[in-house]
This record gives sequence, structure tokens and C-alpha cells, in this order.
Amino acid sequence: MFKKLSVILLLIAISSGSRLYADSHSAAIASAHPLATAAGFEVLAKGGNVYDAAVAVSAALAVLEPNGSGLGGGGYWLLHRQKDGFETMIDGREKAPLAAHKDMFLDKDRHVIAKLSIDGALAAAIPGLPAALVHIAEHYGQLPLAETLAPAIRYAKTGFAISERYLKLLTARAEVLNTYPDSAAIFLTKGQPPELYSILRQADLAQTLERLAESGRDGFYSGVTADKLVSSVQQAGGIWTKEDLAAYQVIEREPIKGVFHGIKITSSSPSSSGGIVLIEALNILSGYDLEDSDELTRKHLITEALRRAYHDRSLYLGDADFINIPVNRLLNEDYAAGLRSSLRIDKAMPSELLSGEIKPQPEGANTTHFSIIDEQGNRVAATLSVNMSFGSAFVAKGTGVLLNDEMDDFVSLPGAMNGYGLIGGSANAIQPGKRMLSSMTPTFLEDENRVAVLGTPGGSRIISMVLLGLLDFAKGNGPESWVQVPRFHHQFMPDVIEYEQSALSDAEINGLAAIGHQLKPVPNIYGDMQAVQLTKATKVLSAASDKRGEGRAIVGHY
Repeated sequence: MFKKLSVILLLIAISSGSRLYADSHSAAIASAHPLATAAGFEVLAKGGNVYDAAVAVSAALAVLEPNGSGLGGGGYWLLHRQKDGFETMIDGREKAPLAAHKDMFLDKDRHVIAKLSIDGALAAAIPGLPAALVHIAEHYGQLPLAETLAPAIRYAKTGFAISERYLKLLTARAEVLNTYPDSAAIFLTKGQPPELYSILRQADLAQTLERLAESGRDGFYSGVTADKLVSSVQQAGGIWTKEDLAAYQVIEREPIKGVFHGIKITSSSPSSSGGIVLIEALNILSGYDLEDSDELTRKHLITEALRRAYHDRSLYLGDADFINIPVNRLLNEDYAAGLRSSLRIDKAMPSELLSGEIKPQPEGANTTHFSIIDEQGNRVAATLSVNMSFGSAFVAKGTGVLLNDEMDDFVSLPGAMNGYGLIGGSANAIQPGKRMLSSMTPTFLEDENRVAVLGTPGGSRIISMVLLGLLDFAKGNGPESWVQVPRFHHQFMPDVIEYEQSALSDAEINGLAAIGHQLKPVPNIYGDMQAVQLTKATKVLSAASDKRGEGRAIVGHY
């Protein structure tokens, strides 16, 4: 009772970005929803470790943020165990159904059929999030799933008040949600978005979570839940089978690692492009003194490094279980030096000069991220997604599970642009059982004095946001600063710098345009970075949640 009360008082007393001195039981959690952060501390108070807390936060976000993640989606969990330095990445990315094929979203003239890979049951890949929760609990946690999933089950049963941000995202997808009766019954009121602060209850989702808690993997990938999922998907024109669900497995992968000016970087590996693109861009930038450069030059250099790294993303990256990725070459400092040699301080390089083989394809921005660290240094960085906002907008009848539309993250046609403007080649083509390429970039940073955990949603812009946060870490700033850094972005295609209004001054805009850059202000603020830090010598923890979102970062005792 005392532990429960202490957690409640903690959540009331501490606001985003607060600090407390660590004792033998303290941790920092930053997530995209206050109730998800509370779920993590609730599980820690029950005797769980940071990995149990990660299961609790993941499941809670699946209930609280159906626009960004869910049991019908997937993600990546980066884990570090301090006692022996063990690190791994849990690849819970979705997989293409076994009946999927490279032409499934093309018409008879081989043109991409608009929206077919975005809306509805055919757009949904086989979810990985439930399997990942079970895997983490069984291999790294200390508590049973019945304990770690309890907060999420409670939130689904009793409900929670919908926020202004949630309502805005829901309204943008309301028309599509309304075309599917089971989706409309949960998320809409008589076909319209509900009122602000109305209570969202998800009874079917609560039962699905209870089956997962009781039976583990079999509670989702076989039995009652699997029967309902497959039946509903097939009736709606999808191609899932029970064999697809039974065959799904998460994979533990070696994280991608690099060093930038003495900062050790651990990040996501394929099927995510995040770690490779991040470190490749940083390797290019390592040849410059960014802090001694004026702001215009600094932003030009960052843009040109991102352009080249994203170009390699389009050429080489995909599911490592299906293709050979030249990881060592892409991360080699000499290779970066070669790319740097084509970079001019006084002139932008048009992306088309990098390659004539591929053209631009996009990727879902409505993802979520959370970061956890304890006073010992055990930590988790997790980025989760259903791709577009509210995924495919299709809920499988009787499950409450909103399915992803991650099939759009494959290349439906080489050179075609996806929902996030990303272009891809054959490396990311649709194949049965294949994981689609992602930009999710959960990341650990470590220097002589500090350890940091960070990440963000944002589709193709995720990598550039993490890079800007890392450069701010390199300046000596803390989490409150990293999450608020004004953002700008460039990928391979489209050939344009996208920027927040606060990211570039008028002089910088004019100066970048003068050397050949095209620029585009982004009307909607993007990203929702969640970050935590441990100062090694003092064991002081700190945390911050991006003010662009509605999350909560808490440092506290348990």
C-alpha cells in the first residue's frame, strides 16, 4: 500500500523534466503519455526492473495512443544491462503476410493504386508488438505478464479522457475510420469525432490484453484472438492466415554502434535504417568542427551529410534476413571521407546527381517513443509504430486491435514515393515474411560523464531529429535542451530542407537558398522526443518530454 501511495504522490508532485537525487531504487521514465509513464513506475513499485517497466509502458501506449502504436503494430526495443554490459535490440517489426507479393498494390498497368497500401485490411502486416512484450517479459523481466499488463488492461476497461492532440489526429482520420463499423464503434460517436475530454473505453481490447497476459504468445498468435483477427481480416479483403500469425517471431539483433567525438552511440539495426543512417551522417560530419562554424555553414553541412546518408538508405537498406547489407562499408570512416570529398561548403549538391537509379517513397510519422534508465545504468529505448495515424484505420472485429498499415513502408514500385516521401529500391521490395524498412532510431549515448537514452516518432524525419539531439548532447546540454532543439530535415528525395519556423532565421533561409538549397517550412510541428540521462559520478537522473507533445518525464524513487 505504501509503495502504491508513494508512486501516486510522486506523479502528482513531479512535473516534466524534474530531477531527484537517486537512491538505491530510482529511475527516470519519459513517455508520450502521462498515464504510460505512471504505468512504468507502478510496475517498478511492484518489484519489477526497467525491462518490466518497458513492457508496461509499451502496453499502456498501445491503449492510450492508438494513433501511434498498438497491439496491431510493432517496433524496436533497445536494451542495456549494466552488470555485464550486455546490449541487444528486440526486432518486433511487422512482417509481410506469406501471401504478399511485389505487385499486390499495382493495377494492371503497373501503376500504384492510391491508398491501397494505407487504408484497410490489405495494408496490414503481421503485428510484432505482442510477441515482443512476451519475449522481453520472459527473457529480461522479473514479473509475470499479469502484473506488467495490468495498468494497460485497467486503462482499456475504465477508460481515459481524450486530449486535444488525440482529437486532432483522430479528426484527420475520422472519414476513413468511419468506413469500418468496428473502428467507428470504438473511436467515433455517431460517425463523428467525440467531444474533447470524453472517455475512451476499449472493452474488446481489454479482453485481448487479458488473453495475452494469461496465455502469453498463444494468447494472441493462436486461439480465440488469432481466430478473430484472421476471420475479420479475410472478410475485409486482407490476406492474413493463421499460419502467418503462428510463424511470427521476434528477433534479437546486434545493435549498430559508432563513435562521434568521443561519444559512444548504440542504435537500431536493420530492419531499421535508423542506426546506420545516423552514424553514417555523423561520420561525414566528424571531419568538420561544427561548433567553430557559423550557423549557416553548420546547417548546410548537416543537410549535406543527411542527403548522402539517406541516399544510401534508398540504395542498400532493407530486411537483413532477406538481403545482404554492406554494413561495414556504410559505417567505415574512410567511406565517409569519400562522401565528404564530394561536399562543397559553398554549394548544395542536387540529390539527382547522387544517383540516377532511384527516385523518391514516405513512411508513417505517427509513431511513439519512450526512454527508461535506472540509477545503475540499466536502460531501454523503444520506438513503436502503426505507421500512419491510426494505422490502417481497420479494427479486427471482437478484438479491439487497430491494425497497422506498415505494408506502405515497403517499396510498392521501385522509384515510387511512399506516404512519407521516401523513395526506395529493390532492397525494400515486398516479399512474403519480410520485414519492411523503418526509420525508427531508439538510441543510447555515452561519454565519460553521462549516459543518455533518446528517440522520437516522426517517420522519415526521426533520424535527423535524433542527430540534432545528439549534437546538442555533444555541446554538454541535458535532456530538457535536446527535446526542444528546433528541427530541420533533409533526406535523399524530395530535394528540400523541411524546417520548423523557429529552426532557421531569415538570414539562414536566404543564405541556404543562395547556395542552392530548396526550403519548405513545416506547418505542423513534428516529433515528440522522450529523453533521460544518468550522470555517472553523482548518480543524478534527469528526464524530459518534448513540449510539442503531451507526454510526461519523471525521475523518482520506487
